[in-house]
Amino acid sequence: MPRNEPAAAPMLRRFKDIRDFAIGATDGEVGTIDDVYLDDASWTVRYLVVSTGWLSGRQVLLAPPVLRGFSETGRRLDTSLTRRQVEDSPSIDTARPVSRQQEIALQSHYGYEPFWGGPLRWGPYAYPYPLLHGGVLPPWNPPRHGDRVAEEIEARERQGYDEHLRSAREVSGYGIRATDGDLGHVEDFLIDEREWAIRYLIVDPRSWWPGPHVIIATDWITGVSWDDSVVSVGVTRNQVRNAPTYEPSGSLQRDEEERLYAHYRRPGYWDRRPEAWTRYPPAA
Repeated sequence: MPRNEPAAAPMLRRFKDIRDFAIGATDGEVGTIDDVYLDDASWTVRYLVVSTGWLSGRQVLLAPPVLRGFSETGRRLDTSLTRRQVEDSPSIDTARPVSRQQEIALQSHYGYEPFWGGPLRWGPYAYPYPLLHGGVLPPWNPPRHGDRVAEEIEARERQGYDEHLRSAREVSGYGIRATDGDLGHVEDFLIDEREWAIRYLIVDPRSWWPGPHVIIATDWITGVSWDDSVVSVGVTRNQVRNAPTYEPSGSLQRDEEERLYAHYRRPGYWDRRPEAWTRYPPAA
């Protein structure tokens, strides 16, 4: 599969910075971002939860493949949709888990390929395809999968709801646990605007030591206890204490990311081939 990766590094945006961004349709505005649903198997933003005013406050889900990108002139995300398409979209009760049937209905209504239909972050693609190709999908030929991936896709289509979807609002505030003790709590997330991957957790360590904010790559997450609201990471407290600091009010540049990964002696995600961005951990 061709890599199709632009040379420039994508911007990393804080979740809290894009909350309340306006969502634009081709013929007007749709509403504002209230939350995002992340996939805890790949740490990817699967849906924006959008609050509408003109639909009596109804909330709708929009997936990244329908987005055109961030407006350069203001706090707005543009889409390839009309207001009528959004109005006619399948109803979603955000107080309940999102069912697989609802996801299939959304995918069918908006016409994008299902992200569970292939081995990469966005199914057969490494990116939400229209974002890089003008909103026009090529003819889709589902790739051949290994038995494990094919079985997982079939199982996810059979299940009653998508057990991997989590609210970013919910995960904010979760504790962070290193290999040798607690680190602090999740303050926010840094989202790659090209892939809609959650690249980093922004960690406030002040419950552990009075230091500045730090960031932990989602690559280093080893598990999440949803019952205890704790994210476990495969780094030590001493590594975190001596890591490059993060200024929440600034923007993270690629050279800063390189220094961070060098500190932890880990390979950078930007050097991986798309084929390595699988959505599920290797089978035990």
